[in-house]
Amino acid sequence: MIEIQKLQIRLNERVLVDIAFHINSSLALIGQSGSGKSLSIKALLGMLPKSMKCTLKYKSDFELIAGESIGFVPQNPFTALSPLTKIKKQFFVSQERIEELFGEVGLDLELLERFPPELSGGQLQRVVIAMALEKRPKLLLLDEPTTALDPHTKELILSLLRELQKKEGFLILFVTHDILSAKELCEDICVIKNGTLIENGKMHEVIESPKEDYTKILIEANFANRNFRK
Repeated sequence: MIEIQKLQIRLNERVLVDIAFHINSSLALIGQSGSGKSLSIKALLGMLPKSMKCTLKYKSDFELIAGESIGFVPQNPFTALSPLTKIKKQFFVSQERIEELFGEVGLDLELLERFPPELSGGQLQRVVIAMALEKRPKLLLLDEPTTALDPHTKELILSLLRELQKKEGFLILFVTHDILSAKELCEDICVIKNGTLIENGKMHEVIESPKEDYTKILIEANFANRNFRK
């Protein structure tokens, strides 16, 4: 478990984000565009613009270090890799470890000799997931990782992430506006609006009985059929 006791992001005197949460196993941070969820993930990765100031206090049995204890899967696999560099040259671990990772994400080793534009979206996302797991992270940050994928490939990637978590034991923070995908992957949910958490709890409880109007709007925007709650 990791407890984020305070995550505050400021631009000059303006507070953009001020939240606290804990991750027991898998947590979805849900909100509309501009709610502060992407800023939060950038803060955890140490990727905020220099103009912004961040206060981060947390309690955990590991230190938050991007590329070491933190793995990151970005939103768009098509822009995450250099298109002019072979896949094998974009890893920073041994060949043995690369082959192990490819086995874990279900990719053929012959793809290592290809360039990113030669792979499908699903294959590229598996490559990016393999890269995020290079150093066996304790925490995996997912920034809308299924947005650029078709529905079938999306389900395959979510299933893969569930399997990998069971095997590797890492924590998941899934930042998204896609409640349906979050429901498939995460046990808990936090809803963020204007940089503030307005609702949180067990995923099934919040989806079945949302307390805030904002949460209800997000749910209805994701699901045309209300029977999804059953």
